[in-house]
Amino acid sequence: MPDGTALPEEPLTYASAGVSIDAGNLLVERIRSAVRSTKRPGAGAEIGGFGGTFDLASAGYSKVPVLLAAIDGVGTKLKVAKAIGKHDTVGIDLVAMNVNDLVVQGAEALFFLDCYSCSKLDVDTAADFVNGVAEGCRQAGCALVGGETAEMPGMYTGGEYDAVGAAVGAADRERILPDTKNMVEGDVLLGLASSGVHSNGFSLIRKIIERKGLSYDAAAPWDETTSIGLSLLTPTRIYVKPLFALAQKKLVKGMSHITGGGLTENIPRMLPRQLAAEVDVSTWNLQPIFTWLKRAGNISSSEFARAFNTGLGMVLVVSEENVKQVTDELEAAGERVFEIGRLVTRESDGCILKSLEVWDQELSV
Repeated sequence: MPDGTALPEEPLTYASAGVSIDAGNLLVERIRSAVRSTKRPGAGAEIGGFGGTFDLASAGYSKVPVLLAAIDGVGTKLKVAKAIGKHDTVGIDLVAMNVNDLVVQGAEALFFLDCYSCSKLDVDTAADFVNGVAEGCRQAGCALVGGETAEMPGMYTGGEYDAVGAAVGAADRERILPDTKNMVEGDVLLGLASSGVHSNGFSLIRKIIERKGLSYDAAAPWDETTSIGLSLLTPTRIYVKPLFALAQKKLVKGMSHITGGGLTENIPRMLPRQLAAEVDVSTWNLQPIFTWLKRAGNISSSEFARAFNTGLGMVLVVSEENVKQVTDELEAAGERVFEIGRLVTRESDGCILKSLEVWDQELSV
């Protein structure tokens, strides 16, 4: 201005800085009914307060149980969801990765909380994601009692987002697993089929897809009835209800959720130091997706067993006399069960893989 007076600066708002309170409020209304659908004894699953509550007495716990907690994310599987614009199934994954970790300790999943972080909140994307979280909670029988939507301009690029979830469960002290004191040489290992790659190994999977010059919209080489992206987004199987029922009956001595680290890293986590798992990999057939990944990535069998679940989402330790009953009950609940090996005296490694030549043949076909 002629007199040298500076023009007043434009008033700033939170929205002009990149955070929309209105979009956050709209999201809460969009997901309210989905969240409410997860209510269970002990929690009404209503959102909008400062924190979620859970009443153990209303959930049927007459004496104080041991509480167990788990926290996890979905990892770079979210990159695939973004690539094809499908965000509900990764919400199921987020729940599965947590509640499966609880049930292997003999715990009933009680409630769940999630944190969804992004640079700019897209209400439709976030609502789809939370609808998936609610579906996972319904499958697991736990209540979605709260969550956080963090809109953080500059922290992510484009439409990227990240998600972390936490679950809390409860178990009677005498039913907490693993029961390592009663594990003995000769106990049987049962494997439960996975629904695919679940939520681990996706950095390697994405590298293989990139190296082969494939797009996520292309037909899946292992299943031409669907696309690569849709197949990879098959949600992690939630094993909670049938496995919790077995734990309550004390029919299993230990359970291992096969996630990052695969068979060789996860199975020993449930075993006493003096015992190892001897696993015969010829006792179950590789699903076509695993066969293709191993061949396309030229992955050695030892690396394959560490990077992926190889078709087994859970491994159980069961006494010989309980194998039939456990198998029958799991199959009646819709699970596919394989007898994959036994416990042996430990000499060095906690998990010994036999018949690896079966997997090695996949590279020579």
